[in-house]
Amino acid sequence: MGKRLRVLYDFSQVRARIRRATAPGSKARKAAGWIRRLFQRIILAMATLPIDEPLVTVEEYLHTSYRPDCDYVDGRIEERNVGEHDHAYLQTLLAVLFMNHREAWHMRALVAVRTQVSPTRFRVPDVSVLRSDAPKERILTHPPLLAIEILSPEDRLSRFQDRIDDYLTFGIENIWIFDPDTRRAWTADHDGLHLAQSDELTVPGTPIRVVPGELFAELDRA
Repeated sequence: MGKRLRVLYDFSQVRARIRRATAPGSKARKAAGWIRRLFQRIILAMATLPIDEPLVTVEEYLHTSYRPDCDYVDGRIEERNVGEHDHAYLQTLLAVLFMNHREAWHMRALVAVRTQVSPTRFRVPDVSVLRSDAPKERILTHPPLLAIEILSPEDRLSRFQDRIDDYLTFGIENIWIFDPDTRRAWTADHDGLHLAQSDELTVPGTPIRVVPGELFAELDRA
């Protein structure tokens, strides 16, 4: 039995005894009235406490399928906000764009692949772009050339900071973030987030060139 359930159970037993003590005809009715009110308030407060979830091992995470897939952060499963139209459509547009240019750009793109950014942390970027000669891994253990994230309505840029820090620490040098709602895009590096000011996003040293405005225009037509 969890801590919260154990406490609630103990208080329920005490409450039952108080009810018997305060039943009509009981000599302790008046004296125990205030105790009953006190415990009612305590039980109400305990009911709002978060439940301690058991930690999940790396092995358990790797052998469990989540739909949609989840991040793994130091023993805890973190859900990703996916599944809505604009998020899914923009993810598809990006994947198709990179797939159509895979030979010219000498790369390959993967959608929602688990990436081990540290011994106890796994992230699942919306789109990962690898060099064409990068090793083929079931779970990425080498930094991809580019990691792309797409915000959902519930997401906030500040909430993405831990994820971005993980990518940078892991060694991912190019990070793009798209917001379908505001039709804006950012790049991220060790100096922070940078709103894309030019008409295109590029990856230095490669022919990769993506025009956010064209993607958002296609999203408008969907």
